[in-house]
Amino acid sequence: APDHSYFNSLRANETRQLTVQMMQNPQILAALQERLDGLNGSPSGYIESLPKVVKRRVNALKNLQVKCAHIEAKFYEEVHELERKYAALYQPLFDKRSEIVKAAYEPTDEECEWKADEEEELTVSKQVQVTYTPAYEEKEDPKGIPEFWLTVFKNVDLLSDMLQEHDEPILKHLQDIKVKFSDPGQPMSFTLEFHFEANDFFTNTVLTKTYKMRSEPDESDPFSFDGPEIMCCTGCTIDWTKGKNVTLKTIKKKQKHKGRGTVRTVTKTVPNDSFFNFFTPPEENGDLDEDSEAVLAADFEIGHFIRERIVPRAVLYFTGEAIEDDDDDVSAAVSAGVWSGPL
Repeated sequence: APDHSYFNSLRANETRQLTVQMMQNPQILAALQERLDGLNGSPSGYIESLPKVVKRRVNALKNLQVKCAHIEAKFYEEVHELERKYAALYQPLFDKRSEIVKAAYEPTDEECEWKADEEEELTVSKQVQVTYTPAYEEKEDPKGIPEFWLTVFKNVDLLSDMLQEHDEPILKHLQDIKVKFSDPGQPMSFTLEFHFEANDFFTNTVLTKTYKMRSEPDESDPFSFDGPEIMCCTGCTIDWTKGKNVTLKTIKKKQKHKGRGTVRTVTKTVPNDSFFNFFTPPEENGDLDEDSEAVLAADFEIGHFIRERIVPRAVLYFTGEAIEDDDDDVSAAVSAGVWSGPL
């Protein structure tokens, strides 16, 4: 009989790689969850038809399942501890990245040497199409890497959709994004820190967004537990310079007096679309309308994406290489029949 062990091993390796890619892509995970939710139809009536003694044993199995969920919660707590441990190991590298970007450190010739293979050169030169490229003057001697984070944001659809033209001059001053995990023994959470150089728009040097997560099964519905999930988020107050607040705009409206018939012009300040609304999410008071719920759902996805993808791989989103990797993730999922979202 032919030996299929090599092909089985290869297939298993491909499956593992696809699984890792899917777990790193929030869009694919959402699509999978939607598919799974669709499988949860109405009960067939089979369980109700079982003899009482069998139902009794099924209840025992469900109690075992609850205990499994609590063990799984402990597993994810340890994963979070590992994330915290390795975040400390990554941070010196991210700090050096920040120093290079903002011209606080000039890398040596040895550090700048990069030997790209032929396949990589082809990818970068022909296949990757970034959507934003900073304009440099020919005679200019730029310091650091100008507009690094703005370029990253403009190259990622999930983030560029949030940007308005009036946001871009502000984001040119963004020097770093950091992820801070909750301290040991504290409820599971993470904070995104956006570090800005001094600018004319606000006096803050750091803007923060904190996401709190639930990491244990809900007593009322323990079977729904599927790992930590973001439960709520809090932003921060931006101390805008007078006349520079891009989250508000002034409109003029004509009003007619009912009695006298005279017309006057009224000036009103109303909310304005801006990336910086990200730091003032809707308050969760238990009675959110559909629009607010949609904003929060998108907010959670964006926070997760910045933490999991943007911060660890920023240079690859700057060059566009990670954008192609994300496209490959989706293509692989399509080929495997697990992706039905937009392409």
